[in-house]
Amino acid sequence: MGSREPSDVEASRLARRAREDAVAQVGARQSGLLARRQLRALGVGDDVVRRRVAAGRWALRSATVVSTTTGPLSDEQRRWLALLHTPHTAALAGRTALELHGLRGWESTTVTVVVGTNIQGRHLDGVEFWRTRRPFDQWICHRSRLPVLAVEPAALLLASRVPSPRSAGGLLAACVQQRLVPAERLQSWLPRLPELRRSTLIAALLEDIAGGAHSMGEIDVGDMCREHGLEPPRRQVRRTDSAGTRRWTDGEWDLPDGRVVALEVDGSFHRDVEQWIDDMARQRRLVDPMRLVVRCSTIELRTDSAQVAADLAALGVPQTRPAAA
Repeated sequence: MGSREPSDVEASRLARRAREDAVAQVGARQSGLLARRQLRALGVGDDVVRRRVAAGRWALRSATVVSTTTGPLSDEQRRWLALLHTPHTAALAGRTALELHGLRGWESTTVTVVVGTNIQGRHLDGVEFWRTRRPFDQWICHRSRLPVLAVEPAALLLASRVPSPRSAGGLLAACVQQRLVPAERLQSWLPRLPELRRSTLIAALLEDIAGGAHSMGEIDVGDMCREHGLEPPRRQVRRTDSAGTRRWTDGEWDLPDGRVVALEVDGSFHRDVEQWIDDMARQRRLVDPMRLVVRCSTIELRTDSAQVAADLAALGVPQTRPAAA
């Protein structure tokens, strides 16, 4: 005998099961969050959503997104919520993107999403939407299945938007120092971002970073040398101290008599007592009869660079022009 055709009730049950399986699959890919448009495309109407939310099975997370879980959202779910809230192409950007690429020390609780300029009126608590005419959809990669701007445009666009030029330099230096991206690759990306805010400054910062500056303090040393007529230092020189430990100095100058002056730049983290003790021990072990190690703070470089330059010149650091009177 041939197989029996399923009854209308059985067909309806099979169709419902197929819809449930499809919803589960999409939800699993998106940490339990689905946009209403996705549910409609899967055959789940708004009336079904209302019933499940009312029954406490699902939760309404925004006007356009629901979740199949009802507890507090995880960080990954908050990112999916931000992406699914808009009906158009979107990607994680800014600090959110760079955190997913591995950057540490620049995290934010706000989720940043880049969208096209044709998207208007979107608002969601805890989410910052960047609108752009740039072809960002061509720069998307994926981290944990999330669409994320590639590290180069993510870093450069954020550097153009942070509150101060100093923050821009610190961010770019951190991206290079933490080995997310070489400075040269960031430089190669600049022409792909025409009319980028602060582009001239960013180009200059990347030139310093590519030359070996791995922190904003070291970049400030380069600025100080240019402004006050000192030769630029050699950056991140590898040394072996008296205890046999390999060290890197922030900057060094060779003096005509064969001696070396090394400058160590102390950022805010050097105020920590344990770090301060480590720094003093490091300095003792780097000094020898032909190498003088001196220190300054990032605050001095920012507020009194002329005095730091004068002190270095007095120690014999070569000058490119006479010091200003």
